[in-house]
Amino acid sequence: MKLIDNVNTRLGDDLKESISKGSKLSIAASTFSIYAFEALKKELSKIDELRFIFSSPTFIEEKFQKESRRFYIPHIYRESELCGGEFELRLMNQLNQRAIAKECSRWVKEKVTFKSNKHNNQQLLGLIHLDKGNGEASAYTNISGFTTSDLGITPKKGFPTLIQKSENPNSKTYLDWFNQIWENEEDLKDVTQKVQDYFESAYKENSPEFIYFITLYNVFNDFLEDLSLDNMPNEQIGFKDTLVWNKLYNFQKDAVIGAINKLEKYKGCIIADSVGLGKTFTALGVIKYYEMRNRDVLVLCPKKLEANWNTFRHNDINNMLASDRFRYDVLFHTDLSRERGMSNGRNLESVNWGNYGLVVIDESHNFRNNNTVIGKENRYQALMRKVIQEGIETKVLMLSATPVNNRFNDLKNQLALAYEGNPENIDDKLDTKSSIDQIFRKAQQAFNIWSRYGTDERTTENLLDMLDFDFFEILDALTIARSRKHITTYYDTTAIGEFPTRNKPVSIQSKLTADDSVTYVEIAEQLTLLNLSIYTPLNYIMPSKVQAYADLYDKEVRSGTGKLTQMDRENSLRILMRINLLKRLESSVDSFRLTLEGIIEQIESAMETIDKGYGDDYEGIHKILSDENYDLESNWADEEQVIGKKIKVHIADMDTTRWREDLNEDLFILHRIWSKIVDVTGEKDNKLQNLISLLNNKIENPFNQGNKKAIVFTAFADTANYLFEHISPTLKNKYNINTALITGSRKISTTRKIPSDINAMLTCFSPLSKDKHQLYPNITDSIDLLIATDCISEGQNLQDCDLLVNYDIHWNPVRIIQRFGRIDRIGSKNDSITMVNYWPDVTLDNYINLKQRVESKMLISNMASTGDDNILNTEEKDLQYRKIQLQKLQDEVIDLEDLKEGVSITDLGLNDFRVDLSNMIKKYGELKNIPEGLHAVVKSSEILQSGVIFVLKNVNTSVNINKLNRLHPYYLVYIKMNGELILSHIDSKKILDAMRMLCKGETKPIEDVCKEVCEQTDDYHVMDEYSSLLKKSISTILQKEEETEVLSLFESGGTTALKESIKGIEDFKLVSFLIVR
Repeated sequence: MKLIDNVNTRLGDDLKESISKGSKLSIAASTFSIYAFEALKKELSKIDELRFIFSSPTFIEEKFQKESRRFYIPHIYRESELCGGEFELRLMNQLNQRAIAKECSRWVKEKVTFKSNKHNNQQLLGLIHLDKGNGEASAYTNISGFTTSDLGITPKKGFPTLIQKSENPNSKTYLDWFNQIWENEEDLKDVTQKVQDYFESAYKENSPEFIYFITLYNVFNDFLEDLSLDNMPNEQIGFKDTLVWNKLYNFQKDAVIGAINKLEKYKGCIIADSVGLGKTFTALGVIKYYEMRNRDVLVLCPKKLEANWNTFRHNDINNMLASDRFRYDVLFHTDLSRERGMSNGRNLESVNWGNYGLVVIDESHNFRNNNTVIGKENRYQALMRKVIQEGIETKVLMLSATPVNNRFNDLKNQLALAYEGNPENIDDKLDTKSSIDQIFRKAQQAFNIWSRYGTDERTTENLLDMLDFDFFEILDALTIARSRKHITTYYDTTAIGEFPTRNKPVSIQSKLTADDSVTYVEIAEQLTLLNLSIYTPLNYIMPSKVQAYADLYDKEVRSGTGKLTQMDRENSLRILMRINLLKRLESSVDSFRLTLEGIIEQIESAMETIDKGYGDDYEGIHKILSDENYDLESNWADEEQVIGKKIKVHIADMDTTRWREDLNEDLFILHRIWSKIVDVTGEKDNKLQNLISLLNNKIENPFNQGNKKAIVFTAFADTANYLFEHISPTLKNKYNINTALITGSRKISTTRKIPSDINAMLTCFSPLSKDKHQLYPNITDSIDLLIATDCISEGQNLQDCDLLVNYDIHWNPVRIIQRFGRIDRIGSKNDSITMVNYWPDVTLDNYINLKQRVESKMLISNMASTGDDNILNTEEKDLQYRKIQLQKLQDEVIDLEDLKEGVSITDLGLNDFRVDLSNMIKKYGELKNIPEGLHAVVKSSEILQSGVIFVLKNVNTSVNINKLNRLHPYYLVYIKMNGELILSHIDSKKILDAMRMLCKGETKPIEDVCKEVCEQTDDYHVMDEYSSLLKKSISTILQKEEETEVLSLFESGGTTALKESIKGIEDFKLVSFLIVR
């Protein structure tokens, strides 16, 4: 008897010596590996036969209990060990598995029979019996598997090995025992064919789609549990047979399935696809699903978008989805704060707010403020209380192209609607380490630090690096956000048609008058001299009376954290009025003149009141800033901060001498400005004349054949009225072209045949995109010029038009992009579209400086009371930043997500892959017996260069404590053939996108490129080049980890540097790889 310990003597060496030509082998072991075959290849090819028994069940389906889920993933370790077990990683990672499997398969076909034990609970003894045929035989007992580590060729972790070798005649007993088992049909099953097939799959060419599927199956393994937990749409109710489903484009269908999954799992979801990607239709797909499940659905939208939603509910000629019989209710955002009255044909008192199973909130960014004033419930709280918390469980679907404005809280407040404002509801469901409130707090801190960076540092990449993985986890769990770039890159867009090409924007710097008799700078300079005391009467109250007025008018804010004083409110109003003056000057001389006249009148009447003397009261100016002639940005201030109650001040309580002096001073300056500009109108208005010639030119030389349409946007209704008055008669007389004017309060056009209703006018302006032939078949007139305020800058499809003019440049680039989104949409009939921007005739630097001076004059009032920063906290850095954005707008039309305006949450979610996986599971069934390390070959494209994408699994569990990779333990690396990184493992989402684009739909191997690789590697025997790329890829992961660890030495909160780190090549398993030729 001989003892073998695989240290001093090795089993592999002993077998090499003992096996001779014509030997017969009988083996019972837990596993069989191709690498063990390779190690003994020379000897094994000489034998006559091998009988192999798997000592525990392998290739025998586990018998499932009935109630088990369809997608339960049995952990089949044994089969994958045929192609290399745990300790053979180094070998397996040499990438010649394919060639070895091919040879092994040939040998198995000729000489081997495999049988497997059927019973899990009756383990067989491990044994190798070698019969040399000349009466010599030996038996090796205490064998566990037949792998390179069992043969002693590669090291083995764990307990020491001790194998006993016995010669004839003792070995005969073992052979009899083996024979007895071999004949036992009842407890053994022949699995030769299955093993054979298994090797086949290790070396037949794989289709790219299958490799993509294997990758997703591995990476999103935990998602499969979701599939089984009924969080996926139930297709049996037939929602895929509806008309709306069949009208959706492929990327919209993905969003519908993803949104239903999120609504079922987390009760909430934000669809934040970019402007112009058809969020309304996506939402209708989701609504139909819930209607078919007998839920009541409520749509809350801004009043101006009412037609977008009402159309699909009625049996009207223009309802292209009439056969789906939608029955959801539509109410408006403002209805939440109304207790009674009628809205959209319903009596608000009898609405059963708590009884809706799904609420869809269109333009949900309007619900991003949860700031409260004591004793008054705002819209957000009303929605939370009435609709979401009371009554039955409500799921919330939010639609918004700009869910994050400039604070992460915006997003948090919207998401809070999904968990009823109680974080515990969602914390259990999310796979995060911290609670949702902490995650947002951290994200906001990171954002604040980032926003103090210099302009060069302030890139989206840097911000993403600073954010926590938990934050991405939340985004991934609750949002679906794709940019247009993403859709055009990663989806097959043949059905969708092209987006129109964006021409370079035309920037026109227009003077106020042709002869420079009065200039923009000159007037702006005068504006900085105004003190606008007319808006701040409380600043002039006698000291003894200050407290009395404070008690009367100040409001408690946000559960008692401070006071919002009436003086603060007045100061804010003054700030806004001064900004408004500058903005109106930029817009048109006419609206500037109207404002001047308004202020002059107010000052004069205040002075009259002073003159009347002590008996009188002065009523403070109660400005409604939501009026169209105040372009108030929602993120500057809540209306409540600026609009208080109308106040009365006793003249007797005021220091009238001081007030009168200040008023007089303003009056003098205002009169002086007014006299300069009063005549600048019509013919003398240089900017207006420029616009008229631009429009004439467009009509005579259209950009796209026969297209005379144009939209002119302005921030102010006064400017819109002025333009309509001066331009429409000219166009009507000269070209017989109709013009329409749409502002919040006026809707008129130059033809009587078109009803003065916003929808009729827009339909006649953009007949194709709005289905005019169905809606108004009898109207023959059309509208070619549309002059409008921002009341139509959201949610309208006007893509028949190919020219958009911004008559005044908006200080917030987001608004400009939203306007452009009206014509920059899917399904435009135009090849190219153009944006024209009018700028004041100053350099951008001067413009920013002026703006800064006008504003900094006003940073007087610090709204410390609300705990927020100053409502106009435009620091210099911000202006620098805006300057860069505005500069960019002069050269190109930028996408919202490229603004780098804080945070774009688009393209961070992994939803599309999950949808792919759930579809492929239906197609390919569950994965069992799939060898790791499979690959496919695809062709490179313009965007995706040639190289290799490796999908690795980190098997050393103690690594990556820093959680640098969202997909941990899976790592993807995309590397060029010369070893340069294309995308590192941190860009896992982009690499998956690339795989998706290269593989999806490629259901057969691409023969010509497969052949190339075969020839290049001598039928996969010479894989050195790929092996070295694999090593490089792993080293980039390690390097990245080490870099971050060195950084962490200098950060608060200790270091991760001393904890165990990724060791090297054995710490990774190769799941699959994709060769891009």
